[in-house]
Amino acid sequence: MTKEDKVTHWVKLSDENLRVAKDLLKSKHLLQTGFFCHLTIETIFKAYFTQLKDELPPYIHKLARLAELAGFYDAMSDTQKDFIYKLDPFNIEARYPEYKNMLARSLNFQICENLLQQTQDLQLWIKEKILLAK
Repeated sequence: MTKEDKVTHWVKLSDENLRVAKDLLKSKHLLQTGFFCHLTIETIFKAYFTQLKDELPPYIHKLARLAELAGFYDAMSDTQKDFIYKLDPFNIEARYPEYKNMLARSLNFQICENLLQQTQDLQLWIKEKILLAK
């Protein structure tokens, strides 16, 4: 598999995760929407990591750490950084019952709609970076 094939693989996964997040929001599965927003960003970060480093991305899920390891964290705006820190709990807390209910209670449709919009914006920003890095 070439580097381009690997990057394309991660981008397609990210696009699929975004489609799932949209479907989950439409059906009002709010906690799962947040989880798939996180997954969308994680996979697009792994695509960019692969583009920049030409190596397998690490098996981690912390978004800021992925951005740091790839070398693009400092290029992110404060708003983008705040957003990825807001997404991180959806990866862990959404999986464990003791946190799941607490996180779910903090959500409503409008909050998740905003998460989805910010996810789309950040995914597009990274896609543009991937194209420029080619």
